[in-house]
Amino acid sequence: MNTPTRPILNSAEDPATYPLDELDISLPRRFQDNSFWPFFERMRREDPVHYCKDSIFGPYWSITKFNDIMTVDKDHETFSSDDGITLADRQMDFNVTNFIAMDPPKHDVQRRTVQGSVAPKNLAQMEGLIRSRVIDILDSLPEGETFNWVDRVSVELTTQMLATLFDFPFEDRHKLTYWSDMATSGELSGGPTPEPVRRAALLECLEWFTQLKEERSNQTEPAFDLVSMLANGKDTKNMEPMEYLGNLILLIVGGNDTTRNSLTGGVLALNENPDEYQKLRDNPALIPNMVSEILRWQTPLAYMRRTAMRDVELGGKQIKKGDKLAMWYVSGNRDEDVIEKPNEFHIDRKNARHHLAFGFGVHRCMGNRLAEMQLRVAWEEMMKRFKFIEVLSEPERVQSSFVKGYTDLQVRVHRV
Repeated sequence: MNTPTRPILNSAEDPATYPLDELDISLPRRFQDNSFWPFFERMRREDPVHYCKDSIFGPYWSITKFNDIMTVDKDHETFSSDDGITLADRQMDFNVTNFIAMDPPKHDVQRRTVQGSVAPKNLAQMEGLIRSRVIDILDSLPEGETFNWVDRVSVELTTQMLATLFDFPFEDRHKLTYWSDMATSGELSGGPTPEPVRRAALLECLEWFTQLKEERSNQTEPAFDLVSMLANGKDTKNMEPMEYLGNLILLIVGGNDTTRNSLTGGVLALNENPDEYQKLRDNPALIPNMVSEILRWQTPLAYMRRTAMRDVELGGKQIKKGDKLAMWYVSGNRDEDVIEKPNEFHIDRKNARHHLAFGFGVHRCMGNRLAEMQLRVAWEEMMKRFKFIEVLSEPERVQSSFVKGYTDLQVRVHRV
């Protein structure tokens, strides 16, 4: 079995070589080369509520411990989402917003409009469709050939699911993935995409969905796709274009990144932990618990941003009104004080669902059950077909400190 080589940290990237007050964990390249882990370990140990005075995003606080993150995430009155959920400040000439970047009560009524799409009854009805699509994708994979798991499986499955949720033209479904990537890869957020290219892509997204909204407005029979819900909901049907776009991007990214990157991250984790892979072969009933462990291990969105609405003390630090805070879910999910042996991957971990990957409070991920179901179904079907999904090289990762994901993972499948 080939075991992927792990990145070797450049000595210049050793966090011990930096004065504590000069640490900046938000650099996208640290996530792209997977060298950020020791930085978070030092911050959790020495300065869990850490102030960075200078970054590409300006000054911000890092919240790195599990319980401190929960304190911030659950207190939407003190720590607001209204100024956005990423460290990048909104640009005045392209100021999109969405319900996750809102505080109650407006957040609540907009979220409630689309919540029904992922209600338990609808999820139960969707499971058969998801399974059939997983089966088609897995059965099409080549035997004995090397291919990119991200493109052939992770992207394809999540794109098909997005097209279903939006009732988007199926033959054009890859536009959804493109718009999702464009939304999170702009240069203002430290990504590789020039801002004019990103904006053009998002305006194309708005144009497509405006036409779909017009076609589905004033339906006599209620439909449960997300566009119809937004088009006919009393609290969302008259949204301004940029607010409509913002909510679309939220739903596209939310429906794409969690499942897509966790599907890839799970294959990688099992290859890096062959004893756990054998444990899964011996007992596939562990799959539901393993899904939660994969979500903790991967943490597909590394952080969420909040803005302090008043002067407040947190972890012995004085945070000023207007300060930006990053709740580093990826760090909280490795907090030694809350999670036993957090740097180990165990598919039978006790209380595996106690993780931060979906957030807490009013902004807890709306589609968390859908994501868990997609991952569970995918692994159930994978274990029926493959005794080994062999990773052949170190993955290529996304250039982003917000989306913790992959662009390439070369694999070979070995069928049962």
